[in-house]
This record gives sequence, structure tokens and C-alpha cells, in this order.
Amino acid sequence: METKNIILELRNSHGLSQEELAEKVFVTRQAVSRWETGDTVPNTETLKLLSGIFGVSINTILGSPRKLICQCCGMPLEDELISKETDGSFNENYCKWCYADGNYTYHDMDELINVCVKHMAANGFSEEQARVHMKDMLPKLDYWKNHKELEDGGRFEDFKKQLIDEFNALDIKGMPKVEKLNALVGSYVNLAYPMPSGCAVKLLDDNATYLGNQLEAENGRCFGILGNVDFLMVCTYGKDGSEPELILYKKR
Repeated sequence: METKNIILELRNSHGLSQEELAEKVFVTRQAVSRWETGDTVPNTETLKLLSGIFGVSINTILGSPRKLICQCCGMPLEDELISKETDGSFNENYCKWCYADGNYTYHDMDELINVCVKHMAANGFSEEQARVHMKDMLPKLDYWKNHKELEDGGRFEDFKKQLIDEFNALDIKGMPKVEKLNALVGSYVNLAYPMPSGCAVKLLDDNATYLGNQLEAENGRCFGILGNVDFLMVCTYGKDGSEPELILYKKR
């Protein structure tokens, strides 16, 4: 689809007139009309504003001329998987798992490979095939080629260690010791917990990225742990997230 049609479709789907959209991006109605007839395209700054208003990437507005992949893990990127900056704007270079809230979540290539291999092995790859593929691909990606320049001085790793210490200090009966935390996107781990009133409540933001892990318990259930700068959360659940039970939700 061409940019002119995409802008028209997005404007209509958001219930905006040309005048209303023009006001939001600080241009004239005639400018919006010219975009939608294909006479011109928005400039870079206006594309950023349109991206924020419509909740889609600039690449999508331009008709997806680039095949986006995460420059840390190599994942193909659709808009719902693209990371965001702290101001809410899309960072089209990374997925939500590898970059969140202005921080790179992986600083050790082997750690990332171990995480990716588990997922790839569940989707038709042998573990050996997945590991060989990742070891060949990752060094070619921009993040790993420029890793030293992008380092944060260890601050994010220190934060992960602090969260691990806080989880272990909770001393929850039956919960295995927390050894590591991975980046987890809210929509993939946002379980609905039953409340005494009979309703079920979700506590996470589907679009946010958290640090967490799954810990297998001896009774066949799993502990799920999640945290960020604001809270720690611990739950238990059965196979595939069934019968979730909230154990702890604690503000930090």
C-alpha cells in the first residue's frame, strides 16, 4: 500500500478529519490533502508525530519499504513487536525484548543465544541448529558490532542483580532460588488472577517490558516472577499458565 492510502486509512480509522489531523501535526489542511493525493509526503519530524498519533511505526506509514529486524536478536519486526523509547516513540532497530525504557536488556551474547535457542527449539529447530544459526547471525547485527559503544557501564546488569537479590530475600516457601532474569513483554505474561469477588484481574501493561523468569517447583506448578523499577510480583500457575494464583505484589 502506498503512503497516501495508508495515511488516509489511518486518519479515517482514528475518526479524524483532515482539519483535525492537520491541527495535531501543526500543518495546514491542504498539506494533509496533498499527502492523501500523493503529491507530497510528510517530512521526518511530521512522520514522527504521525507515528505517535496513529500508534504505528514510520516504516509502516511509508509502506514498509524496509524489512525490519531486531539489531540485537535478529527477530523480524512487526509494529506490535518494535521497542519504544521512554517518550513512547518507536525505536525501529530493536524488539521489545532487547530494548526497553531506554535500556539494552542483553549485554552478553551467550546469554541471549541461550534464551533464543529455547524458543527456536520449540519451533522446529534442533538445539544445535539454533545455536549454530545464532552464533553466525548475531555478530553481523549492529548492536553486537557496536556493543562497546552502546554499553551503559554495567548499570542495567547491576539493576538486574539488585532485583534478583530482592526476589530471593522474599523467602517464599517452595520457590527455587532466582539465578537470572530475562526481558518479558507484558502481553505474553499478563495472566488474569481470580479475585475473592469472583472477577479476574490483569495487573500488567501488555505493551511494557519487564524482567522476570519461570521457576519450576517440585509440585508440578511453576513460579512466575516479574519486576521493574516500581514493583515485584510473584505468582504460581500450572501448565501453559493455567490456574494462576497471585502470591505477592509488592511496591519497591
